[in-house]
Amino acid sequence: MSTGLPMTVADPALPARVRIHEVGARDGLQNEKTAVPTEVKAEFVRRLAAAGLSTIEATSFVHPTWVPQLADAEELFPRVRDLPVRLPVLVPNERGLDRALALGAREVAVFASATESFAKANLNRTVDEALAMFAPTVTRAIEAGLRVRGYLSMCFGDPWEGAVPIEQVVRVTKALADMGCDELSLGDTIGVATPGHVQALLTALNEAGVPTSRIAVHFHDTYGQALANTLAALRHGVTTVDASAGGLGGCPYAKSATGNLATEDLVWMLDGLGIETGVDLAKLTATSAWMAEHLGRPSPSRTVRALSHKE
Repeated sequence: MSTGLPMTVADPALPARVRIHEVGARDGLQNEKTAVPTEVKAEFVRRLAAAGLSTIEATSFVHPTWVPQLADAEELFPRVRDLPVRLPVLVPNERGLDRALALGAREVAVFASATESFAKANLNRTVDEALAMFAPTVTRAIEAGLRVRGYLSMCFGDPWEGAVPIEQVVRVTKALADMGCDELSLGDTIGVATPGHVQALLTALNEAGVPTSRIAVHFHDTYGQALANTLAALRHGVTTVDASAGGLGGCPYAKSATGNLATEDLVWMLDGLGIETGVDLAKLTATSAWMAEHLGRPSPSRTVRALSHKE
């Protein structure tokens, strides 16, 4: 920034670099009530790449009945697949994997739950039935040479069940790891985590044999805790953080879930800590402001609002 802000004050106890796993184009837009044209989505992905984001989750190959906003996956992905960035896509099952492979996807993600209630609401299966469904999908993806990410929802709390025992989260996370998922994204789907809880879960996962290097974190800001929780994860050694440009997104199956951690808010904090991301904050802010115009409402990101106001 031309003002020299935020001032960089590095902390040697933190990672030197963080990879931001940008989810705005998928997790963000899937929750929008306003229909977003395919070309606008494609331009959003292009602008995110131009802002320096190296991993951008492009879309989801789920049945359009469940996520109508992403029904255009076959049209969208060919428009962005040649960008020089990682473009993972969500696949719920083998049929979704077939669709992704047919279009040349090189990274996929599956979406599990740590709780029975959310597994029933989101997948109409028990936790173990969902894991059994994912197993052949993950195996086939690995055999095809694809990277596979395993998302795990409700790691810190569930709107139906309340507190989720840490050992329960560890069991399902380890099952995804043993299945072959390269990366495991721990989701605070309703935004109820606090830093001590984050530290305790990460420690328990390490003790169960899941290394920090395979873990990513995915926080929602429902109670204003997303950045504090991210900092706790960084102090533990996590170097992959999920975020959504402009703070877009929630969860269609958990009505109490509000937006994801805004990528701009994350970058502002990381810039101040001297942690490299490769992201140009000005370009990213302009991109989120542009998308907010298309959606017809202001961005919920505090950083986008602050920097746009200054301009």
